[in-house]
Amino acid sequence: MHRREFISRLAAMGLTAAGVAFADDAPEPAQKLPRRPLRGAGAHGGPELSIIGFGGLLLRGMQQQHADDIVAWSVDRGVNYFDVAPSYGDSQDLLGPALEPYRADCFLSCKTTKRDAAGAREELEGSLKALRTDHVDLYQLHALNTLEDVDTVFGPGGAMETFLAARDEGKVRNIGLSAHTQESAIAAMDRFDFDTVLFPVNCICIENGGFGQAVIQKAAEKDVAILAIKALAWEPVVDRNNKPYPNCWYKPIEDPDLARLSLGYTLDKPVVAAVSPASAELLMLAVEVGLRHRSLTDAQRSELMQRIEGVPPIFPQ
Repeated sequence: MHRREFISRLAAMGLTAAGVAFADDAPEPAQKLPRRPLRGAGAHGGPELSIIGFGGLLLRGMQQQHADDIVAWSVDRGVNYFDVAPSYGDSQDLLGPALEPYRADCFLSCKTTKRDAAGAREELEGSLKALRTDHVDLYQLHALNTLEDVDTVFGPGGAMETFLAARDEGKVRNIGLSAHTQESAIAAMDRFDFDTVLFPVNCICIENGGFGQAVIQKAAEKDVAILAIKALAWEPVVDRNNKPYPNCWYKPIEDPDLARLSLGYTLDKPVVAAVSPASAELLMLAVEVGLRHRSLTDAQRSELMQRIEGVPPIFPQ
């Protein structure tokens, strides 16, 4: 995305250099995002993560200077949790140089969709090189969406062999998974003591679709830290060839006050952090909301339930 288009879209959303146009009752922003400890990190330490994470997919297709600016803007507001994957096009190639000046103070997570040990090793080494680092703070089995995926990664020659070896080598600090199905996420957590699970925690999915609560409960039972995605998802996009944001396959929440309610709902769950949608504009909105984060009041929760009534979830049960 070119800078002129980016600025135009920010203005259309009420996002400016001065911040976001929230309702009059919004709290004054903190100078830096709050942080929460990474529960479930066990013997590997307990870093603290900013409550809003930087979703690296948003960098795909950017110019390097724009990527540098967005990362610097985020760090200046307290973002220290960055998430990326080799399946996100050129995102990790852009994030590596942009994050390099701040790497020592950041929690960097990466992923692999490879299910075999050799493929996972190749992707890990490639990611470390692209990201200009000797380790990632979290390495995740990415899009572990079927029981077959779970069986494969834990089977002979499966990706988990690489994960464990890389942790012993110091190239991986924590081990996690990401999933979009409850069945596979729960099955995986029953097979291994993961440090984290990256999963949709969205008010519409939980309240209107019954999707997500079972994973939250299993993570609590297993002492696995929950990292949330899709907190700002609103509804499915009917025509994916006509998406409002090129890197978002769903229609996101753009209204600042509705974003406060939706993100507040997610962060009121036992969640460490919520990863931003795959858009620089929506990252900025999420950060501005995070700077004003307060637990929802009963009145706000009631308002949210009214506003989402009848909205179809992007992940129905």
